[in-house]
Amino acid sequence: MKTNIGVLALSAMALLWASDGRAQDIQERTIRWGHLNNTDHPVSFGVKKFAEIVAAKSGGKIRVREFPSNQLGSEVQQTAALQGGVQEMQSPASTTLVGIVKEFGVFDLPFIVSTPQQADALLDGPVGKALLARLPEKGLVGLTFWDLGFRNVTNSRRPITKAEDLTGIKLRVMPNPVYIDTFKTFGANPLPMSFSELYTALETKTVDGQENPFSVILSNKFYEVQKYLSKTSHTYSTNIILVSKKFWDKLSPTEQKILQDAAIEARDYQRKVSREQADKAIADLGKHGMQVNDIAPAELNRMRDATKEIATRVTADYDPALLKLFTEELARIHAGK
Repeated sequence: MKTNIGVLALSAMALLWASDGRAQDIQERTIRWGHLNNTDHPVSFGVKKFAEIVAAKSGGKIRVREFPSNQLGSEVQQTAALQGGVQEMQSPASTTLVGIVKEFGVFDLPFIVSTPQQADALLDGPVGKALLARLPEKGLVGLTFWDLGFRNVTNSRRPITKAEDLTGIKLRVMPNPVYIDTFKTFGANPLPMSFSELYTALETKTVDGQENPFSVILSNKFYEVQKYLSKTSHTYSTNIILVSKKFWDKLSPTEQKILQDAAIEARDYQRKVSREQADKAIADLGKHGMQVNDIAPAELNRMRDATKEIATRVTADYDPALLKLFTEELARIHAGK
């Protein structure tokens, strides 16, 4: 009896699925999703959750195949592959999009937010939506933003307890003018470099240090080649979930909605996991022998003040309407409204 009831229930579900037209709107597809992180990183956990949700919503027709650890090339190379229609999805740091839509650089400005909640409000609000709207004309579709976390400095020379401690330190940074200007302001020698080259550069002392979120530092075992971790929290980083527009335009509205909804659902899960893992990563890095230090609030305020003019200089040629929106949103978020 129970077996018959189960069969009847499944048959009823299948009839409902077919009757509302969704089954016909969904084709068998495989999505290749590439990213630079290892499989123990929260971004990878988010991709897996996204794949589960998409499989469930599509009746198993749409499959997501993950390619971690730069298997499909650097973030810049993968973005170009999306634009060319030879790769379907990726989750790069938003920083890498500055060369495509320069206004994405507002997210890289130092010390603009100080809590994950403030970051979420900025990304999920009007500013994030306005920037996503600029991507389709560049051959990309942005679905949402995931958590990468606050970036912190590691190095092999000394603890960073104030801005002056960065003087003379060769620091790998992403190839982004905001990061370069920020660390030049502190007296460091910022060296743009691909992430895939970073571990070897640290190991050979080509660079003294680098800056990344706690989970990235742990996942990539930088503790093996770095002694000091200083909680600068100078910038909040986010991953943007991108789809090739050439691929997106081939999807039915039903399929597009499945991907959009799954990206949002997976975002909420990924952010939770990422922030829990960041807290744990600090303790784990200490257990691996890194010397972890806080920075006094007064010194962080000095660093913040020292970088204020960077925003004015970097954003001088940004769209004035976007800048106005960004300034208004930051004021609202900081006021707790």
